[in-house]
Amino acid sequence: MGGVILIVDDEPLLARNIRTFLRNGGYEAETADCIAAALDRYRELQPDIVLIDHNLPDGTGLALIGEIRAQDRWTKLVMITAHGGVDVAVAAMKAGADDYLTKPVALDEIGILIGKLLRQAKMEKSLSFLRAREQTRSGLDRIVGQSPPVLQLKQRIRFLIQAERSGDTAATQPGPPVLILGETGTGKELVARALHFDGSRATQPFIEVNCATLPEQLVESELFGHERGAFTGAGDRKIGLFQAADGGTLFLDEVGELPLSQQAKLLKALEERVIRPVGGVRDRPINVRFVAATNAALEDRVRQGEFRSDLFYRLNTITLDVPPLRTRGDDVIAIAETFMAEFGRRYGRAGLRLSEGARRALVRHAWPGNIRELRNVIEQASLMCARDQIEDADLALREPAPLIAPAGRHPGDAIGLVDAERTLIVEALRQQGGNVTLAARRLGVSRDTLRYRMDKFALRRSDFV
Repeated sequence: MGGVILIVDDEPLLARNIRTFLRNGGYEAETADCIAAALDRYRELQPDIVLIDHNLPDGTGLALIGEIRAQDRWTKLVMITAHGGVDVAVAAMKAGADDYLTKPVALDEIGILIGKLLRQAKMEKSLSFLRAREQTRSGLDRIVGQSPPVLQLKQRIRFLIQAERSGDTAATQPGPPVLILGETGTGKELVARALHFDGSRATQPFIEVNCATLPEQLVESELFGHERGAFTGAGDRKIGLFQAADGGTLFLDEVGELPLSQQAKLLKALEERVIRPVGGVRDRPINVRFVAATNAALEDRVRQGEFRSDLFYRLNTITLDVPPLRTRGDDVIAIAETFMAEFGRRYGRAGLRLSEGARRALVRHAWPGNIRELRNVIEQASLMCARDQIEDADLALREPAPLIAPAGRHPGDAIGLVDAERTLIVEALRQQGGNVTLAARRLGVSRDTLRYRMDKFALRRSDFV
């Protein structure tokens, strides 16, 4: 692992020996014998690591550490103290040093420490890059649109963020849980990210998990962690998502899919701000901002006994409703153009634009899959359109297939539309034995659409099994 190392020591023989050792190990190493020379070489080399002796001709290593750290938080600084200089080592760490060595120091010890610090620096820079990229992809400005329902949503988010920032305990205590409601594909994740990255916890972790994808037998271990030997296969201790998000935000998407058996433990974590890992014997305090999202009708699930009422009321402290795309008018054009710009960069189609016919088609479409569907439509058009102008035919918009009328009934028979829809869904579920995927296929709709309709009519899969 290569790296640039600056050695600051006024003992010429020791400095040369360390330099030779490091160069033989594949590093670029240079020396300086005083603070003034060290600052000149630091500005010239921009080193990854600086080894700093305490006693220098024109001052102390502590002063040099303070000066470098005031302008640079990435370079790793190591204090080299005389044997027994514990007080100096402590002062150096307080001043911003990353580690220390005591004289006499073995060259192998220096090599081991430098390798460790370079690996740590690489990881920190990677995490910083990923966090910066996350921030550029998040925030209120990423919620595109000027329609009344979107402006109202943004205003509610701003009020919530401002209230939390102005609180005395904004950094130390999490705000109340936030429940984000909306159909599938409406952008609930963007709202959760805006709450975090525009809020007081922006520099802390943002951990996202989709409850619908967690195997039921592993939900507790994933959320709360487990101790070694807690169950068969638990060979090592594991940190759960609550602990990983400590100090930041935990976003539980599709919280309505959380198994009933784990909802009581989630409620305790929310109310008491403690968790207990699987196999643990004591509670662990946590400081986590909790945001949840669902496209399910939780009130209906509470009535059906599939969701705890106390957890629902705890989550329901603050709710944010994300409007479906079909209610947002011309926002669909602005969002489509945002996607066109993204895909234009990705696929080398920077000059793409929408024709008037394409714009009218986008506004007229019902968008049952919401923004997720729009993104897929624009990506396909960006790839497949032979011209710079996307026409309505290039959009390949597909209206949902009509529901199949039950046997013995003509679609034109006099019956209420809502009753007809429920009857069709019930019959399809009954014929497929409660299999939602097969029932959706028979009805000609997506599985998510059918799940949404089942929630609307308070239909449970278990009623048809």
